[in-house]
Amino acid sequence: MFIYKYAAPRNFYRLAGFLVPVFAVLTVVLLAVGLYMGFFVSPPDYEQGETVRIMFIHVPAAWMSMFIYAVMATSGAAGLIWKTKIAHIFAAASAPVGTVFTVIALITGSLWGAPMWGTWWEWTDARLTSELFLLFLFFGYMALRASIDDPRRADRAAAILAVVGIVDLPIIHFSVEWWNTLHQPASVGKIGRPSIHSSMLIPLLSMALAFNTYFLASVLIRARTIILTREYNKRWVTELLNRRRNPS
Repeated sequence: MFIYKYAAPRNFYRLAGFLVPVFAVLTVVLLAVGLYMGFFVSPPDYEQGETVRIMFIHVPAAWMSMFIYAVMATSGAAGLIWKTKIAHIFAAASAPVGTVFTVIALITGSLWGAPMWGTWWEWTDARLTSELFLLFLFFGYMALRASIDDPRRADRAAAILAVVGIVDLPIIHFSVEWWNTLHQPASVGKIGRPSIHSSMLIPLLSMALAFNTYFLASVLIRARTIILTREYNKRWVTELLNRRRNPS
């Protein structure tokens, strides 16, 4: 089957090399559209004014922080169940990118919260604190990997941590419904028609797609590097490196 073919590091390496430029081009196009519409076409909000433009960065970044952790945990679980090396590599490559998006979400959230809520941070807000805990999970995942020399043991330990930590995702998502928080309820992902005007929805979704394609391009680049590092003693890697040194 198709998926089994690309579970082999050599085949995945080649596929990733083909897909990286595709996702890179899509990222540039979608990012240009999203930033232009979000900052120059979309009108100011009647309550938030120009501050609403921070949301075009903050909301997609927050979505990506949860999505990437879910991908990381799912990949780790797949690696544990089916002993798939590529699944662990994909999870390992995802963690730094997810960390960056989580940091962006927290910083932009504070920048937005200061003028709108009158505070940079509120520890009693469940979504803020659970998102911060997600950042600690990313840090913990990477630190655990770095502390174990044996790649196989590091894969297993990190995968278990990722799977256990996934309990934080529904807390982040449903925190505005379960507790009294400063955050507003969902406007885009709610059941039925989104309660957000198309002039804001289109750039928001464009930025979300741009962040997704950026994630894929970045992870595939990192995964290719990890594959070469782990498979350095394999014949196909030696042949590949020799061709790069002697292209003629």
